[in-house]
Amino acid sequence: MAPTRERPPVLACGAWLKNAACLLDARGEPAWSALHGDLGDPAACAALEASAQALLLQHAANGGAPVRAVAHDLHPDFFSTRFAVELAHTMGVPAIGVQHHHAHIAAVVAEHGLDGPVIGLALDGVGLGTDRTAWGGELLWLEGARWQRLGHLQPLALPGGDRAAREPWRMAASALHALGRGAEVVPRFAPVVGEATARGVQQMLDRGLNCPTTSSAGRWFDAAAAALGLSVRQTDEAQAAIALENAASRWLAQQAADRPLPGALVDLLTDTLPDGQRRLDVRGLFAALLDVPADGVDAAAARFHLALADALAHWAGEAARERGATTVCLGGGCFFNRVLRERVCTRLQAAGFSVHLPDRAGCGDAGLALGQAWVAAMQLCDPDLPNPPHAKETEPCV
Repeated sequence: MAPTRERPPVLACGAWLKNAACLLDARGEPAWSALHGDLGDPAACAALEASAQALLLQHAANGGAPVRAVAHDLHPDFFSTRFAVELAHTMGVPAIGVQHHHAHIAAVVAEHGLDGPVIGLALDGVGLGTDRTAWGGELLWLEGARWQRLGHLQPLALPGGDRAAREPWRMAASALHALGRGAEVVPRFAPVVGEATARGVQQMLDRGLNCPTTSSAGRWFDAAAAALGLSVRQTDEAQAAIALENAASRWLAQQAADRPLPGALVDLLTDTLPDGQRRLDVRGLFAALLDVPADGVDAAAARFHLALADALAHWAGEAARERGATTVCLGGGCFFNRVLRERVCTRLQAAGFSVHLPDRAGCGDAGLALGQAWVAAMQLCDPDLPNPPHAKETEPCV
């Protein structure tokens, strides 16, 4: 990381999955806790509490300036959020909530010491949005403490709520319904999940019952894997997406990987919503998977990856040109997918953009606390932004 100017030190408590805490000092240098794991485990929660106290003690022992805020995810039910609010109250400093995907991109900016505006692609399973819906396929603009959601992937319903993330076939059913082909849910999935279950999900989708929406890229990968018969239920995180990537990798290993996507398809994938946001509509890519081509599942998985990656790069590149940005940052767990990551990077670099990804902690939530801390510090330094709740007078940033 290349520190620029001194800012208020901030402690950040991370998110729910792969939790780790981070204390960002006045020089922009991060001190990390150990990786605690997922906060559904009481031992991980206790470890977070101990790590936060240890980071504060270490910072004070090194002569660091007083910590001015405690940053956390927007989700009110996360243990890390509740702990951060309680700790901030005890310390007499503000607790500052940072949107999940904003933090993903900010972590890249902080780690690489980037200045000026950047465009971010944040792709993962889920993170609570500022509109209280589940985000996960986000096009963002960042400059200093300012940020804006420029667009998102076509939303999908989650039939059964969180259960849909554990059963990829439900996401494929949702995508069928979004295509206006809901009548195909029962004949396609009854043989693998049972007719009663398939019919129940079709009825949920038809009636909009227990079907919250998400813009998650991870759920689109789940839908694609299920449509190709690669995953019906998953017991491990990203199991379906990994199966889809492995299928694509097998085919690409035997082919020339540089297969350009026709421009017309990219144009069809992108539209502008009434609020000005750009929606990347990938329903057409999903539809192409429903009838497996003669060259097989692996080829279909590869074409899905390449087409989606090219569309994402085009989407981000257009936004960057409009905003006068020359840098694109990639974050979120979907970028652990090597096929997706390399194709997006190649396309953006060929278009003349500088591309950055996280280095230290990888693309997932393990590095999220750095982005939370950086955003909170930048907010405290911006005199034109409203002070966070309960913020005290702070010294000017130098």
